[in-house]
Amino acid sequence: MNRNWRGSLPAFIAVLALQSLYASGQVQNQNNPNQSKPNIIFILTDDQRWDALGYAGNKLAYTPEMDKLAAAGVYFSHAMVTTPICTASRASLLSGLHERTHRFTFQTGPMREEYMSQSYPKVLKENGYYTGFFGKFGVKYEKKERLFDQYEDYDRSGKYKDHRGYFYKTLHGDTVHLTRYTGEKALDFIKSAPTDKPFCLSLSFSAPHAHDPAPDQYFWEKSEDHLYQDQTMPPPELADDTYFSALPEPVRKGFNRTRWHWRYDTPEKYQHSIKGYYRMIAGVDREIAKIRAELKRKNLDKNTIIILMGDNGYFLGERQLAGKWLMYDNSIRVPLIIFDPRQKQHRDVKEMALNIDVPATILDYAQVSRPQTWHGRSLVPLATGKSKAMGRDTVLIEHLWETENIPPSEGVRTNEWKYLRYVNNKSTEELYNLASDPKEINNLAQHERYGAVLTKLRTELNQLTHRFSDAYGKAPEALVISKSRGAQGENMQYNWTLAPRFGKQTAYQILVSSSKQKSDNNLGDVWDSGCVKSERPLGKVPNGEPALVPTAKYYWKVRVWDQENRLSDYSEGVQFASQ
Repeated sequence: MNRNWRGSLPAFIAVLALQSLYASGQVQNQNNPNQSKPNIIFILTDDQRWDALGYAGNKLAYTPEMDKLAAAGVYFSHAMVTTPICTASRASLLSGLHERTHRFTFQTGPMREEYMSQSYPKVLKENGYYTGFFGKFGVKYEKKERLFDQYEDYDRSGKYKDHRGYFYKTLHGDTVHLTRYTGEKALDFIKSAPTDKPFCLSLSFSAPHAHDPAPDQYFWEKSEDHLYQDQTMPPPELADDTYFSALPEPVRKGFNRTRWHWRYDTPEKYQHSIKGYYRMIAGVDREIAKIRAELKRKNLDKNTIIILMGDNGYFLGERQLAGKWLMYDNSIRVPLIIFDPRQKQHRDVKEMALNIDVPATILDYAQVSRPQTWHGRSLVPLATGKSKAMGRDTVLIEHLWETENIPPSEGVRTNEWKYLRYVNNKSTEELYNLASDPKEINNLAQHERYGAVLTKLRTELNQLTHRFSDAYGKAPEALVISKSRGAQGENMQYNWTLAPRFGKQTAYQILVSSSKQKSDNNLGDVWDSGCVKSERPLGKVPNGEPALVPTAKYYWKVRVWDQENRLSDYSEGVQFASQ
C-alpha cells in the first residue's frame, strides 16, 4: 500500500473498485466521458456466405467462437449486402452508401473524398475514438492516415501463383498465413491501445476467399488439416444441368461458370475446394477466440462490442456456378452477428439487415450522430429489443461493374419477393416468391397471374435506382442529332450535353433501338457503339452503319465514362427518324 495514502482502508478499497468500474465502462468517468463508451471490433470475412456458420444450422461449418457470439448476442438471419462483390461492398460499408451513389468498382479511380470524409472510421476518430485497421481494405484511397491511428492494408499477393499468395507475411521471422497475421495484428492493437479513450478496430480477413491465380485455389493453416480429413463433403444443391440451363446466356458464359471449372468441375476439385473453404473459415474462428481471450485478459471484454459480417455471399457449386456477383440469395446473403456484452438477452432477428446499416450501427453504439447523407439505418434498436421491426419493406440490390463476362444486374428484395433483371438487357427478368420458393427455382416473371407483382416491383426498382443515383453520375442531357449527306449517303452525328456535375468525359456508348421498349430495356438492336474513347460529347456513326430504313422511327440513348472511369446512367431514349 502507498504510505502516502491518508484515508481509511475501506475508502482505499472503494477507490480501487471505482477505478475498476471506470476501466470496464460500467461507470462514467466524469473527467473523461469517452471512457464510458464501448470499444468496438468490426470483423469482416471475405466470401463467407450466410449459412457458412454452425449457428445457422450448417453441420459442416466449424465455427464454435462465431456460434458463441451468435448464441449470446444478436443473430440477423436475413442479413445481406446491397452489392455482392468485395470492393463495392467494402465501399458501402465505409461510406454507408449504395453502389448506385458511390460508384466505386475495381476499375474506377479512388473513392470520392466527400464520401470518405464521412466514413465511419473518420467520424469515430473525430469524435474521440482510437481507430485501427488491419487486412484487406479493398477500396482505393490514399489518405488512410486520416481514418486510422494504426493501420496496415494487405490482401492475398497476386504475384504468387501458389500457396505463397496466402503465405507471404512474417511474424517473428516465420512466414504465416494471412489469417494468423491479421489475428496477431489485432492482439497487438488491443495490447497497445490507449486506456484514456475507447477504440474501434476494423479487421478484414482475406479468408475464405480463394486464391484465384493458383490451381489449388484454397490454402489454409496446418492447424485445420484435421478438419474433414476422413469426410466426404455432400454435393451442392441445384447441381443438375436443368438449373444451369435455365440461367441467362451471359451468366452461363460468364465468370461464374469459369470459376466453377476452376473449383468444382471434378469430384476431386470439389472436395478440395469445399474443405478448403470451411477450413479457412475455421481459421478465422480460431483467431476470434484469441482476440476474445486477450480482451478478457485486459479486462476489456465486458465493454467491447463485436460485430461480425461477410462482405458478400458465395456460390459453392449451386446451379453449377462459383463466385458471387449475381442477385440470387447465394450471392447477397451473409452472416451478421452483433455481440454486446452489456446486453444480456439473446435475439434472433429476421429483419432484412444490410451492409450499409453497419456503419450507422457502429456510430450509434459509439453515441455519435451518423451523417444525414448515409442510406443505412442503425440496427441498435433491433439488437436491444427497443424495436421489433425496421419498417423496411423493399431493398435495392445491384452489381453495376461493367466488365467482360460478368453481366451487371439489379433488383429488389422484399420479405416475400425477389425481382431482378440485367442492366444491359432489362427484358431478361426473374421473379421469385421467396416465401414458397426460397431456393429461387421457379421464375414467375412470364406468368400472367403475377403480372401485377412484376409491375409493382419493377416500378419500385426504377424508383430506387433513381433515388440513389448520385449527382455525379447523372445521365447526359439535351440529346440531338445532326444530319448531313455525303457521297455514301446520310451521315448521322449524335450530340449531347454532360450533366452539370459529371466531370470530364473520357468515353461514351450509344445505343440505337428499333422501338421505345427496346430502348427502355437498353437493347441497341439496331446499333451498339460499345465503349468508344472520346472526350467530345458527340458520336459519329460509321458510314452505312446502322442501316436505317427511310422514314422509320428509332430511339437513341447514350451513357458516358468520366476521368476516373466511373460510368453515368443511361439517358432517356430520344425518338428520331432517318430522314
